[in-house]
Amino acid sequence: MLMLAAWSVCCIQAFAQVIEFSEPVNHPESCTSIMVGKKASTDGSVMTSHTCDGNYRTWMDIVPGAVYERDTTVAVFNGRMHTEYPSDQTRMELKGHIPQASETYQFLNVAYPCLNEKQLGIGETTITGRKELVNKNGMFMIEELERIALQRCSTARQAITLMGDLVAEYGYGDSGECLTIADPQEVWHFEIFGEGPDKIGGVWAAVRIPDDEVGVSANIPRIASLDLKDTNNYMASANVYDVAKKMGFWDGKEPFKFWKAYGGGKKAFNVREYFILNDLAPSLNLSYEAEELPFSVKPEQPVSPEKVMALLRETYEGTEWDMTQNLKVPVKRKDSEETDTIISTSANPWMTTDMVNMLNGVKEGAVKRNRLVAVPQCSYSHVIQLRDWLPDDVGGVAWISLDNPGQSPRIPVFAGTTELPAAFGICGQHRHREDAIVWKYRPANKLATVRWGLTKEKMQNNIAHFEKKGATELPFVEAQYALIQQNEGNDAARAFLTGYTADFAGATIVRWQDMADEFWKMFARGF
Repeated sequence: MLMLAAWSVCCIQAFAQVIEFSEPVNHPESCTSIMVGKKASTDGSVMTSHTCDGNYRTWMDIVPGAVYERDTTVAVFNGRMHTEYPSDQTRMELKGHIPQASETYQFLNVAYPCLNEKQLGIGETTITGRKELVNKNGMFMIEELERIALQRCSTARQAITLMGDLVAEYGYGDSGECLTIADPQEVWHFEIFGEGPDKIGGVWAAVRIPDDEVGVSANIPRIASLDLKDTNNYMASANVYDVAKKMGFWDGKEPFKFWKAYGGGKKAFNVREYFILNDLAPSLNLSYEAEELPFSVKPEQPVSPEKVMALLRETYEGTEWDMTQNLKVPVKRKDSEETDTIISTSANPWMTTDMVNMLNGVKEGAVKRNRLVAVPQCSYSHVIQLRDWLPDDVGGVAWISLDNPGQSPRIPVFAGTTELPAAFGICGQHRHREDAIVWKYRPANKLATVRWGLTKEKMQNNIAHFEKKGATELPFVEAQYALIQQNEGNDAARAFLTGYTADFAGATIVRWQDMADEFWKMFARGF
């Protein structure tokens, strides 16, 4: 047995070495972000979004703006996204210090910071790319770049420029990342990589999504050619071509494609990008066999925030990528000899590996795993709506969801919300904590997947209830904010937004706790 174990370890190590040296590209299976230009949306909003898929912190808070004395510095860390509460520094590594700005803006501090008081919003997806580009000596991880940008910038262009300057001076130490950066006027798709082991710097490019189009990023580099003379729609680091030549990723002769040079993959999209773009523009008849898809598409119908939320809930039900498509069982009709064929009530799109293996053992080809948009390992997600016709405090709103975006409600957190309920300040990833916000939703969500066929309708109806509540009450919130601001001032108006967010969150918590109790009752005698 010992010899067999040793042989197994050697084989695993050898296989790992083969992967390390023969395959420089590692595409992760994590986040998704959808971007919407102002003329592509139903109401003139600019939107960005993010599903934070993986074991990241679920605590979040509002970091207030501040004024600083001259010669103040700010610390830059690694590991902040895995802490348990705001003051926890046990998992953080100090990377260095940079000069502090004289004044900073308030921002919503999630694992990947996402919205500030000036209606600057940011989504994120990890795109990794070539391993040869990573230089861990660079100071900045992507989440720290987001934090500094939100504290100092009011537009997407300013944020891109600042992050580029910071990386050039202090270095980028993360793997390949995409940020989807938006303000009330425009939204940009920004991709960044390290500069390799010989230089503590970084290489990046950014492309503006046309105002009447929609874009998507889902863990794979997508930027292709760059027209850097068109400064209205393209931006890039000064070294964007030189690094590719130096590293041997581009010969300088064939047409330059950013995704091919720095990502190194064989195509510039995956099933999530294909599904979302095809859903929004079906008449394009996009081919999944293509090397590239359009970078962005003009949607055939204006896109609402609710549509983006629905796309982030996608499990491809009823399509060729539906994991449950082969799990049909005969069910006898009441008072009839005839039978219907329906999906087994035990089947759900988020089946565990054990269940998938068992089903495939019983029925050949029963379950084929496809990477869904909505996944149970999601920590939190947001859809950010930015509106230039409203004051910043109420014009910017992040519709936040905890846990699986296919199962949880969305809570409005405004750019002017100054505080979140106490449960939001506690992470639920390190242990079971009933005082952590994510555990207010997780019990009902996990119970629902045990018999998804019996629980799905109730859960989806409750999701729809809060989406409708948020959309229909938004005009009231905007009017009340304006009235309070006029009569009582900015602080009182912000207090109203803060209270509304807390009340909305409380209502969702009660509904999900009631559902969990109901599901326990349903399954009291076994599942």
